[in-house]
Amino acid sequence: MKQFFLIIFISCSAISFCQENDNQNDFFLAESYYRQGEYEKATQIYKKLYDKSPFNTTYLNRLITCYQQTDKFLVAQNLLSEKIKKNPTQNYLYVFLGHNFEKQQLNELAKVNYDIAINSLDVSAAYGGIIGRLFKDYNKLDFAILAYEKAMQQNKNSNYNFQIAQIYGEKGDFKQMFEYYINLIDKNGSYLNLVQRYASRFITDDAENETNILFRKTLLRKSISKPKEEWNMLLSWLFAQQKDYGKALIQEKALYQRNSTDLSEIFSLGKLSFNNNDYEAAQQCFRFIDEKSTLKEEKIEANLYIAKIAVATKNKDIEILFRNLFNKFGKNQETIALQVTYADYLTFSKSEPEKATTILEEALTYSKSKFEKARIKLKLGDVLVFRGRFNKALIYFSQIQTQLKGSELAQQARFKVAQTSYFKGDFDWAKAQLKVLKGSTTQLIANDAVDLFLKITDNEPVDSIPSGLKQFAKAELLAYQNKNEAALQELEGLLSPKKTTKTELFVVAKPGEVIYDDVLYLQAKLLIKQEKFLAAIASLEKIIAADNRGFLTDDILYLIAETYNTKLDNIEKAKEYYQKIIFEHPSSIYLVDARKKFRKLRGDTI
Repeated sequence: MKQFFLIIFISCSAISFCQENDNQNDFFLAESYYRQGEYEKATQIYKKLYDKSPFNTTYLNRLITCYQQTDKFLVAQNLLSEKIKKNPTQNYLYVFLGHNFEKQQLNELAKVNYDIAINSLDVSAAYGGIIGRLFKDYNKLDFAILAYEKAMQQNKNSNYNFQIAQIYGEKGDFKQMFEYYINLIDKNGSYLNLVQRYASRFITDDAENETNILFRKTLLRKSISKPKEEWNMLLSWLFAQQKDYGKALIQEKALYQRNSTDLSEIFSLGKLSFNNNDYEAAQQCFRFIDEKSTLKEEKIEANLYIAKIAVATKNKDIEILFRNLFNKFGKNQETIALQVTYADYLTFSKSEPEKATTILEEALTYSKSKFEKARIKLKLGDVLVFRGRFNKALIYFSQIQTQLKGSELAQQARFKVAQTSYFKGDFDWAKAQLKVLKGSTTQLIANDAVDLFLKITDNEPVDSIPSGLKQFAKAELLAYQNKNEAALQELEGLLSPKKTTKTELFVVAKPGEVIYDDVLYLQAKLLIKQEKFLAAIASLEKIIAADNRGFLTDDILYLIAETYNTKLDNIEKAKEYYQKIIFEHPSSIYLVDARKKFRKLRGDTI
């Protein structure tokens, strides 16, 4: 007997499953016809689906739309009227009916039915969400807002603030949009990330942007009337978007006072500040962590960044700082990152690569994982390239590729192999590595690979005729080794003719050639390092005059503007070049920054 009932149950389940599967297939077919504009065919299938499931609003919506698209307004009206007669409590049907009249330009009848749907919510809000959504779908945005608001008034547990905020966004009423986003969080703090994601569509890194100002004012009003830690979080997020990291830190400190066990957000803010070269704000973040944390690993990481900031800002007491840190935390497995940073400083800031090599070789003895070893070897390879010991450097890079196949470190090592081969003048091997890296999952590596690949392919010799690429690669190596004067001499040799023997070939880069721009751009950057700012600007202006590769122009204009602004204190010239970016390069990545700095130099009131 039990087996009999089991067979019956399985049979019924199978029939139900098949019916459900058939309905799904029919719906997909109907949708296909609908999207192709074949409404007659779609109507037949939707009618069959609706007859089987008369309470499915999706089927009903599509069926009515198909009737309207084929001018069968009376058929749609009769269907809806009959449905209302049978189910008078389903007040959302009046929205369908109103829209059916509106399609016939019977606007008064349409409004009568819309009003019935809206007024019904004063009695019951059960269909408030459906009515609001239908009005939104029909682009009756004011009716949609009213429906959602009435639904929330009737049912205090309902929350349609997100839907209303989106509608105000469509209307371009950003003030109201932000009000409702904030109300959404006020009702339920778990919506914080969602609001950040949607608000970020309107927020820019320009603090003077109108929507930024509206969002900030909305938050400040709310924080005064109803204090909540979510408002501090949102203000911190807003200031970080605007790159006002110091102001963001004020909010994070306020949050820390309420929860003095978690410093992760301040860590994140400090790293963000550091990566965006706001070293003052970054320093404040990491000093705060060093002061408040009780965990040794947190203190070491905070001090690692304090050391990196000292290197970046060329602090005169940096040697003392490193010495004190090693005295405090020791040289061990926990301070490997600090040792690597010190080796980098010794090599690229002090030109003491031999001492750096010793430090890195010692650091290898403390490492316990293959990933730690790989990071040390990566830096050791850099130092060896600096010393001109290419083959040994290539051995280290190749070891990382072999031992950590597919990892980001392996990809970095492959790029280093390509770069080292480029410095050596082995362009074919460099290109072979770069071709693999162009599809790298790490965007930064992929971008660097594409840039170097294009540099080689744009400038490499054709038919064994020298192109100047070898000399240019040598100049880049000299620049890498901080031999800036020698690098400039090599570049000058590419720009000016010189006497030569019959057997010696020399190349002169000429306006209109790709290498001409590359030579001048590198020359300008080296001259800026030597604080020869006017000479650097002259080199950059030659690129613009040659008008060879337009995609470099906005980079050049921005570099000139920044040089006039931050190095020469020539406000008028800086404004001139910022303005060129604003009006002549509206799609430039520098547009927002150029506009902000132009307004500041012009003296606009913020």
